[in-house]
Amino acid sequence: MSFPAEPTVVAPDGADVRVLLGVPAGTMAHFELAAGKTARAIVHRTVDEVWFIVAGRGEMWRRQGDREETVPLDPGVCLTIPVGTQFQFRASASVRVAAVAMTMPPWPGAQEAVFVRGPWEASDGEAVAPSDAA
Repeated sequence: MSFPAEPTVVAPDGADVRVLLGVPAGTMAHFELAAGKTARAIVHRTVDEVWFIVAGRGEMWRRQGDREETVPLDPGVCLTIPVGTQFQFRASASVRVAAVAMTMPPWPGAQEAVFVRGPWEASDGEAVAPSDAA
């Protein structure tokens, strides 16, 4: 397939997603967040993800149990988001951030994401969805 010219969908966290390819064990997608934007903080119910940053700059916050960290997102950085890990990412003020990611098993749909409280206010102004707070 060719890279889609337009986003296929907007992820529950607010990122633009271009769905790429999939197999029974997983799917691949391209995620992009515009300059100055912050995604909503979420945790996945059943999927693991592996991200590879392909363009731009930003930061990713992750928390799993007692472990919490913020990782700079620059081209070439690869990171994991194991199931049950709370995470939130944001683009730098001046440039977008883009990643190619694998989701295993395949992404089951919007109900997979549970909104949580992250360290930053999301661009949509929501810290936590009132009905979905974990």
